[in-house]
Amino acid sequence: MARTLGQEPYGHASSAVKSERDRREATVSGAIVLYYVSRSVLTVTVVRLVPLP
Repeated sequence: MARTLGQEPYGHASSAVKSERDRREATVSGAIVLYYVSRSVLTVTVVRLVPLP
Protein backbone atom coordinates (compact mmCIF):
# COMPACT_ATOMS: atom_id res chain seq x y z
CA MET A 1 0.00 0.00 0.00
CA ALA A 2 2.79 2.44 0.84
CA ARG A 3 4.21 2.24 -2.67
CA THR A 4 0.95 2.41 -4.59
CA LEU A 5 -1.32 4.70 -2.58
CA GLY A 6 -0.33 7.77 -4.60
CA GLN A 7 -0.98 5.96 -7.88
CA GLU A 8 -4.35 4.49 -6.88
CA PRO A 9 -5.75 6.46 -3.90
CA TYR A 10 -9.31 5.15 -4.35
CA GLY A 11 -8.21 1.50 -4.43
CA HIS A 12 -6.88 -0.83 -1.73
CA ALA A 13 -10.43 -1.82 -0.72
CA SER A 14 -10.86 1.62 0.77
CA SER A 15 -14.24 3.20 1.27
CA ALA A 16 -15.53 6.74 1.50
CA VAL A 17 -16.08 8.09 5.01
CA LYS A 18 -19.43 9.82 5.63
CA SER A 19 -20.15 10.10 1.89
CA GLU A 20 -17.01 12.22 1.32
CA ARG A 21 -15.36 10.66 -1.73
CA ASP A 22 -11.92 12.13 -0.95
CA ARG A 23 -11.91 11.04 2.70
CA ARG A 24 -10.91 7.35 2.67
CA GLU A 25 -10.66 4.51 5.15
CA ALA A 26 -9.06 1.08 4.75
CA THR A 27 -7.91 -1.74 7.02
CA VAL A 28 -4.42 -3.01 6.27
CA SER A 29 -2.72 -5.73 8.34
CA GLY A 30 -5.00 -5.03 11.28
CA ALA A 31 -4.41 -1.26 11.21
CA ILE A 32 -7.05 1.33 10.34
CA VAL A 33 -5.71 3.68 7.68
CA LEU A 34 -7.44 7.05 7.23
CA TYR A 35 -6.42 9.44 4.49
CA TYR A 36 -7.61 12.33 2.36
CA VAL A 37 -7.10 12.38 -1.39
CA SER A 38 -5.81 15.68 -2.78
CA ARG A 39 -3.98 16.57 -5.99
CA SER A 40 -1.33 18.58 -4.13
CA VAL A 41 -0.92 16.86 -0.75
CA LEU A 42 -1.17 13.28 0.51
CA THR A 43 -1.67 12.88 4.25
CA VAL A 44 -1.95 9.42 5.74
CA THR A 45 -2.82 8.73 9.38
CA VAL A 46 -2.49 5.19 10.67
CA VAL A 47 -4.12 4.09 13.91
CA ARG A 48 -3.48 0.69 15.44
CA LEU A 49 -5.66 -0.24 18.39
CA VAL A 50 -4.13 -2.75 20.79
CA PRO A 51 -6.38 -4.35 23.41
CA LEU A 52 -5.29 -4.24 27.04
CA PRO A 53 -4.07 -7.58 28.44
